Amino acid sequence: MDKNNRNKINNKDIKIQPVLLGGDINCYSVARAFHEAYGVKSIAYGRYALGATKDSKIIDFRIDERITQNEELIKVLLQLADEYEGTHTTLILMGCTDEYAELIIDHKDILSKKYITPYIDKDLKEKLIEKESFYKMCEEKGLDYPKTHIFRKGDKVTDFGFDYPLVIKPSDSVLYWQFPFEGMKKAYIAHSEDEFKNIVNDIYSGKYNKSLIIQDFIPGDDSHMRVLTCYSDRNAKVKMMCLGHVLLEEHTPTAIGNHAAIITEYNEELMERIKDFLEGINYTGYSNFDIKFDSRDNKYKLFEINLRQGRSNYYVTSSGNNVAKYVVEDRVLKKDLDFKIQKDPFYWHVVPNGVVFKYVKDKKLVNKVKKLISEGKEATSFGYKADLKNNFKRSLYVFLYNINQFKKYKKYCK
Repeated sequence: MDKNNRNKINNKDIKIQPVLLGGDINCYSVARAFHEAYGVKSIAYGRYALGATKDSKIIDFRIDERITQNEELIKVLLQLADEYEGTHTTLILMGCTDEYAELIIDHKDILSKKYITPYIDKDLKEKLIEKESFYKMCEEKGLDYPKTHIFRKGDKVTDFGFDYPLVIKPSDSVLYWQFPFEGMKKAYIAHSEDEFKNIVNDIYSGKYNKSLIIQDFIPGDDSHMRVLTCYSDRNAKVKMMCLGHVLLEEHTPTAIGNHAAIITEYNEELMERIKDFLEGINYTGYSNFDIKFDSRDNKYKLFEINLRQGRSNYYVTSSGNNVAKYVVEDRVLKKDLDFKIQKDPFYWHVVPNGVVFKYVKDKKLVNKVKKLISEGKEATSFGYKADLKNNFKRSLYVFLYNINQFKKYKKYCK
């Protein structure tokens, strides 16, 4: 189909083309949101093919092994923009990992001339991505976070102000993942000083040289976790908030903490405090918070902010808050959006229900899941009929993906 006739919004003479950076489930979920809302096929770039976006009819996936390099990224995106010159098409650029979101922010001055780039500026980014400075901002704004010690390469092991077990994770996760090593994990738990020293030595044996975040381990299984996704408009006003009660996370070493099943819930006090925080720092675009409920003092404690929609963002779209529509209506149509806060429960999952029923320890939550399923308030990211229909390869991938989840949880979830 000719570019002049496709991707129109509601049959109006407004055309959009989503351009996504990344290839995982985050990318697929955003592409699905655009397709659901506007019938648009997204263009996506990544360094290599991933099953989450492979053989999809709703994504034109393009491989470029150097796409995360600054010069290559700018060259490729500007060349793509040139292809749409004269077609009156609005290009929307969204990153689907931390690294890609940061690259867009770093080069927003150039890219925003050709693309809608719904992101904060670089100065604010630098303050938020370093967990050390983010926690300082939380403290200033009255937001709770775990007891934390900043550990730098060469520091001596000391009394951190809290007991073992404790959590170890990199302050700069984007830099950390650029230098993989054997036994690498997203986060570590040390139960003794000897184990702590071994973990730190492993991390610093490579090229990662920034600080580590040492934190008090908050007790509680996956169901103590929460995820909050917000959209802040072009005027830095929060227009959408969707809080998720995590039921189950992934447990493989490199994916530990990724959400696998969520029920949306409402917590007015927590959400209002974070709304005030975002508007107080003039945040724009999507933000995504990892939070854990600490039963020792009944407080919700923030781990980090992601400067993008989260990996599990289809929990937002499927519960009635399409992540694509907020960007289009705010940045393309220039609408003055109403404030929407998700209150009704909705169940999202990216693993089979059988895995959820078996491995969620709180059976009250399992019963709630079953009730929502019976009411038709359920969705899964990959279960998109428009993409699976007459698409054998895609259907086979989803089938094998679900089978593999049973194997993974049997191996890693104790």
